[in-house]
Amino acid sequence: MPGNTLGRAFTLIELLVVISVIALLIGILLPALGKARAQARTIACAVNSRSIGQTVSIYTADNKWMPPSYVYGEDETSTKWKMSDQIDSSDGSPNGYIHWSWLLVSGTGLPEKAFECPSVRGKGAPPANPGPNADNWEDGQTDDQGGSKSAPSSVQDRQAKRMAYTGNAAIFPRNKFNGSKKRKNQFVNPGWIDGSTRGGAGTILATEFAYFENWTSLNDGDEKIKSHRPVTPFVGRGSGANVFEEPDLGNEPRFKYPSIAQGDILTENLLGAGLISDKGNSSLNAVGRHHSGAGGEKSAYGGTANFVFVDGHVDRMNIVDSIKKQLWGDRFYSITGSNKILLEQQ
Repeated sequence: MPGNTLGRAFTLIELLVVISVIALLIGILLPALGKARAQARTIACAVNSRSIGQTVSIYTADNKWMPPSYVYGEDETSTKWKMSDQIDSSDGSPNGYIHWSWLLVSGTGLPEKAFECPSVRGKGAPPANPGPNADNWEDGQTDDQGGSKSAPSSVQDRQAKRMAYTGNAAIFPRNKFNGSKKRKNQFVNPGWIDGSTRGGAGTILATEFAYFENWTSLNDGDEKIKSHRPVTPFVGRGSGANVFEEPDLGNEPRFKYPSIAQGDILTENLLGAGLISDKGNSSLNAVGRHHSGAGGEKSAYGGTANFVFVDGHVDRMNIVDSIKKQLWGDRFYSITGSNKILLEQQ
């Protein structure tokens, strides 16, 4: 009888062993692949941070001043604005905001995608006034005109469609150049920073926003997403987070870094909505913590963010480290009057 030319079939036990080995390999490889993807996203965010820093340098070389974080527009479409319209109102502008991202996009050709970070939802937050396209809105968001995703208004900020980055408010002034407060904003000459103790290499220019539930981390006790705002690195010694009400007492330093020991910076489990608020402990709580630290670990304060410095280099660290090292500057450059910082050990 001729021999059997068919190969021997696998037994059930052998098949189960093979499946078990494959499952084990998948279990080993998936976490590594997940870490690799996260690291790739972190690097992409850092590259965009560096592009932003380099483009701000180009902007300041052409304009002699650091860009404002935002101003109220003279109309709904152009980048025209009037100094007389820049008041301390919190009601927004009927014409929308002109944001520093758009000054770079329109003035230097930097692509809007440079303001995206793939590590966060939507690669960034929407503008405060997203405009008529419902796809640009977040669920639950309202704009300055009372519009919503289901009934959007026509006003659209001149801002990158998705904004993952925020400026240092000591360098990027808000629109509060006029008004009734004790302090006002002023434009910042980059030479002031270069001539400081830390210089451009030791002063943070911009960093990443923290994400929380449909970007409610960037609201101010309402449903508006204030992605046009910078983060304020200092608090008034008398006025707290309301820095525009801090009295000017001559040469006496009236501002300081927020206190870690006193709970000005929230631990990760306490993060939620309204982190950008002027009424909270410190708007530095709105700095991102979505990247891992060295070795992949996180502290009680969460993960890390990419920080781009005035000289253009990028470092990744936790928000607490940036405060302990006093990397936000030694003056509140963008605010009028005596703007020295009382430097204390944290």
